Amino acid sequence: MRAVFQRVKRASVTAEGREISSIGRGALVLLGVGKDDTEKDALYMAEKLAGLRVFPDDTGRMQLSLVDVAGQVLVVSQFTLYGDVKKGKRPGFDGAAPPEKGEELYEKVIEFLRATGLDVKTGRFGAHMDVELVNDGPVTILISSKKEF
Repeated sequence: MRAVFQRVKRASVTAEGREISSIGRGALVLLGVGKDDTEKDALYMAEKLAGLRVFPDDTGRMQLSLVDVAGQVLVVSQFTLYGDVKKGKRPGFDGAAPPEKGEELYEKVIEFLRATGLDVKTGRFGAHMDVELVNDGPVTILISSKKEF
């Protein structure tokens, strides 16, 4: 499982011309599910996302997590995180999970995040979406449930 975690001041997602979710201070998470991922990867990812210490404390040091600051989370599915461009110039997506499995594990990550008490909003799985954000910092972290970065 792969994620792009962006600390944001605000973010929103629109599908078919209508805003479907928006958040204030917190994180926008672009989430991709791999074909070999399991529920164990979903739990790992949710724990990592909720506990990532990238929010400033009173001294300005990044010591606090989403849970610590009661931040909101907007989770958007993005299978293109598994785009492979090693050969040619058009990405191949063989590493991405098929849609049914991708949606199941995407929903598991959301379920696990909500279990931490976080306010979690979502995009629409499989839809063409417009995502807007104001990146805070900017702080952008790549996360993988496998050892690949």
